[in-house]
Order: sequence, then structure tokens, then C-alpha cells
Amino acid sequence: MPFKKNKQTALTVLSVLLIVLILIYCVRIYSLQVINADQYSSTAGSTTIRTSVLKAPRGEILDCFGRQIAVNRDGYNIVFNKAYFKKNVNGTILTLINLLSENGVKWSDKLPLSQSAPYGYNEDESHKKLLKILGLADYATAENCFARMVENYGLENYSPEEQRKIMGVRYSMQLADFSISYPYVFAEDIPTEIMRKVCESGLYLNGVTVDVAPFRQYADTSLAVNLIGTVGPIYEEDWDNPESGENYKARGYSYNDKVGVSGIEHYAEEYLRGKDGEITYYIDADGNIIKSVITKAPVSGKTVMLTIDKSIQRTAQNSLKDIVTELKSQGGTATAGSAVMVDIASGGVICAANYPTYDSATLGKNIKELTADPAKPLTDRAFMGVYPIGSTIKPIVATAALENGLYKQGETVNCVMTYDYFEDYKPKCLHRHGHINLTSALSKSCNYFFYELGRRIGPIMLTDYFKQFGLGVKTGVEVDDSRGILSEPKSNTFDGNTLEISIGQINAFTPLQLANYAATFANGGTHYRATLIDKIMSYDLTVTYDKCKPEVLNTVKITDSTLKAVKEGMLSVTVDGTGSRIFGDYPIKIGGKTGTSQTDSGADHSTYIVFAPYDNPKIAISVILEHGNSGTAAGTLVRNLLDAYFINSSTEKVSEIPFAVLN
Repeated sequence: MPFKKNKQTALTVLSVLLIVLILIYCVRIYSLQVINADQYSSTAGSTTIRTSVLKAPRGEILDCFGRQIAVNRDGYNIVFNKAYFKKNVNGTILTLINLLSENGVKWSDKLPLSQSAPYGYNEDESHKKLLKILGLADYATAENCFARMVENYGLENYSPEEQRKIMGVRYSMQLADFSISYPYVFAEDIPTEIMRKVCESGLYLNGVTVDVAPFRQYADTSLAVNLIGTVGPIYEEDWDNPESGENYKARGYSYNDKVGVSGIEHYAEEYLRGKDGEITYYIDADGNIIKSVITKAPVSGKTVMLTIDKSIQRTAQNSLKDIVTELKSQGGTATAGSAVMVDIASGGVICAANYPTYDSATLGKNIKELTADPAKPLTDRAFMGVYPIGSTIKPIVATAALENGLYKQGETVNCVMTYDYFEDYKPKCLHRHGHINLTSALSKSCNYFFYELGRRIGPIMLTDYFKQFGLGVKTGVEVDDSRGILSEPKSNTFDGNTLEISIGQINAFTPLQLANYAATFANGGTHYRATLIDKIMSYDLTVTYDKCKPEVLNTVKITDSTLKAVKEGMLSVTVDGTGSRIFGDYPIKIGGKTGTSQTDSGADHSTYIVFAPYDNPKIAISVILEHGNSGTAAGTLVRNLLDAYFINSSTEKVSEIPFAVLN
């Protein structure tokens, strides 16, 4: 009996030990396969980890009231994903090409060879990159390149036409560093019908996906197109080139990214560009994806709010077009023009209109026609056009004379029509005004009076005052602008040129400079940097990261007495002077100055500057009509802009938004 008892005890102990070992084994398996699966998957020699980019939406562009200018919409891209793109690459590509061809949809093809036989080099494209990638000498022919790609991409069993189509995609994939980390966008913004067909063919098109992607959309494709600019693909010369000012690859972009190529879209790229996210793939030894995890969520780009008022900008563009068209219909000579409005207290550009202009939606299709058009619709006349500004220069001349004691208030100059101070140059005034003071000289735009003031001041001091008011120097605005043309006298030699620059000839400036000068005078001499950006905000408009503060470039010394005297003359222009025909009955008092400037050929340009309201200036406006012939035509446009600001002004302002320091 003791033996049996001992045997039973031993069996019991062994059973317990077996149960404990089984439990330990189960816990270990659970730990390996569930609790620490990620850790052991990443460390296993047969498992690899790859990350891919998740694109972030581009920030949006709004006007000063928060109204949409450049926003995003969802579209569909056909994307090649290296993690799944394993078998029959050429067949898959050809299937997609045939599908898109049948439906008239384009795909990406960066190969610089013609699309049809005999497949020579494209005349307007460089093929140096192609030769480098293929490892061929500089003297290699297009036929050499074609043959090398047939060999490299395994295209021997395809027809020459099919070979050209497939190699165009394969070369583009190679150019874009196609890999798990960099998926390749085969076709962008495809129609919904094509999206459905590709999705339905998913089992047969391994590695091909249809991704929802943000695409740039402009609320009005003809509104301020020169200022807003466009978004486009990265040019090859800017992709991986240390000598390029862009060098996008070094800055973390992928070859398929869209970037701002002009205007605010380009200038504000650092704000508008979002922070891409990441998706991590766990891949086994056979190349199969075990799982994928979003390891970093994408962050949308920031919103850029402009100083531009969409409503006033549209009024300026429409009015400019209507006035030029009407003048032409009446037998006039006006051909083009520009109008700019700025905020006197900040330098913010409220509108900057050009005519003729273009539609960004059709720019690519019409680029050759637009480039060849003698009216130059692609030119940003507001910021890049340079014009002699005629008599609108006279308030600066008057300011310089008063501030330096070269003219005393109340003094009269006897205008006898012909200014005969110089033996070899005797310019004439348009009228014989007799004894005339400053107020009347500005009101009637007496050239004789300002010939005399200009002679007294001298060319060096005049030029210095032009610069102080921002003429002949960069405005500092965010997009490209011209410095203008400003003569630089070496001495105070008094000659005919001194007289000419005193009435706005010889030198030439931009409409933006002209408006900024009017604003500088109206606010008492504070010369602000011109700006198009008001604030930088979060994508959802909940946080303000940066409120752009007005930047003072310099201060012009203008005493109260000088300011009062010149302003009174500019008020007289609109009440009973050269601008009274347009503004004599205007309900708001304004200061202004008309001008006509001579051109090398054709009728004179028509120029106008104003500030308003007279007693408490808020805005300044400049208008230039090319070959408009008189200030009256430009005055009509000025009145329309004043109506838009003071009478029809929008009240749709966005609510105040919390302010945060930009990190």
C-alpha cells in the first residue's frame, strides 16, 4: 500500500509540472505573437520595414475678409505603390495606358523623345538627363537611347509603338526615384468614370491604387492672376540641382509634388506647404505586406490671408476693361492700363488690376497666343509696368521746394507760357496763367510754375525726394516688381532735363510706386513697405500665427504747414481744377492730381492719383491708362474705385481669431 501511495503522489506532481510548463509556453507564445508582435516583427531577419509619404493638403489663400481665392478640392490620382507593384510591370502599365487613351485622359510621360516614329529628341527639351541616366555618351543618338531602354526595361516583346509608351512611363518612374518611400503618380485628377474602372480592375492591376488627393482650385480664375500666381509641377532643373535656387529634393519634396511657381503661391510656399505624414509597411521575406500603420499624420499647410479685397479687385478689373473698351469704341487710342489701391496706414495693397489680362484656367492651352499678343496680357502692369507719370509728380516737387525754403507760401510765379531761362531749351506751358500761386498751380497743373520750382531745387535734391517717396526704388512687395527708371544726376547742373523731371518726364515708375507715393504724402510722410499679406493662420482659421505688422521703410520730413499747403492744392484739383469734371459733385472730399505723360509714340498716357477722405485719409489710388490722352478717362476709373470702397464696401469680415506666436 505505501508503494501505491507514493506512486500516486509522483503522478500528481508530474501532472502539475506539465500543466505549469504548458501555461508558461502559452504565455510565451501570446507574448511573441500578440503583445510584442511589432517588436519582434521589426527585429526578425526575414522582416523589413519601409515608410511611405502621406501628402498633406496645401494651405489656402483668402482675401482680407476671409473670402476664398485659392482653395483645395478632392480629386483622384492613379498611383503606383512599390510595396505591391511586383509582377508584370510593363503589362500593367500598358493596360492603364490603353484605358486612359480610349477615354482621352493624359498620363505622366517625361521622356524627351517624340511620341511617334521615328522617336527623335524633342526639339524644345534637353536630353542630357536622359543620357546620364542611361549611361550613354553625350553624342548618343535618340535611336541609341531607345534601344538602351528597350533592353533596360525588358520591352523586346512589344511593338515599337507600345515600347515608346511603356518606356515613357518607366523612365518617368526612374526620374521620380520610384520606391516604397516614393510612390509614383501615373495620372492626376482623373475622371470619376476612370477611377471606378481602375478600382474595379484592382485584382488585375497589382500595385495600382486610386488615391484621393487635394487639387488647387481658384474661386475666380481671372481675379488678380498676376498676384496670386499658379501651382505647378517641379521643373527638372529645380529638382536635384545644388546650383538651383529651389533644389526641391534637398528641401524634402518628392518629384511628384506640386509647388507654387509664381505670385503669392510661390512667395508663400513655406507657409502653404503642409507637413507630410508617413505610413509604415511591415514586409515579410516574400515581399508580402504583413500590415501597414499610419505612424505620422499629415499636417495641412497654413492659410494665407491677403490684403486684397476681392470685391474691389473685381470692380477695378471690370471698370478698367470697360473704360478702355469704351474709349476705343469712341475712336480713342487707349490700349491698356492699370489701377492700384493701397491702405495709407499700412502699405497693404487692396487691389492691383491690369488690362488686358488672362484666365489662369486656360493659360497652358493659350500660352503661345498670349505670349505673342502685342497687347502683352501676361505683363503685370501694376507692379512691373514702368511709365512716365506726368504732372502727378508735382506734389513732390512742391513739397521739396517748401521744405527747403525754395518757395514761400503765398509767393506767385508769373506764367508767360514759354519758360525761357535756358538759351537752348525753352519749353512751353499749355496755357498763359499769369501770376499764379501753389494752390492754383496744382489745380490748373501749370508746367511753367513747376519748371521754376524744379530749377530752384536742382536735380540732385529732386532725385533724393523721389527716392524718399519710394519712386525708383523697390517697394518691398512680396511678388516681383520693377524698380522703375530713375535718372541719377552727377551734379546740380541746371538744364532741360531738370525741367522735364519736374513735370514727370524722363523718369518712369510703376503704378504701385505711384499709389505708394500718394499714400506716403497723405499720411504725412511715413513710407511703408508695400505688402499683399495680412496674416498667416491655421488651415481651419482657429489660430493666427503671424499678423504682419506695417513696416516703415523711411520717413519723409513734411511739416504741418507744407502738408496743409500741398493738400489744399490737391483738393482744389478735384473741386475746381483739372479733376473737377469727375469729382466736382463727389460726396466725399478727396485730394488728387491729374497727369498726362508723353510717350515715344502714340497719344499721351493718362495718369491720376488720389487720397481719400481728404480730412482723414484711408486709401490712396493710382491709375494709368496707356495712350489714354487725358486725365479725365483715368478719373472715371478712380471714381468707380472710390465708390467700391466707401459706398459699396463689403461687410463680410471674418470674426476675430485668437492670436498665437508663430513657432
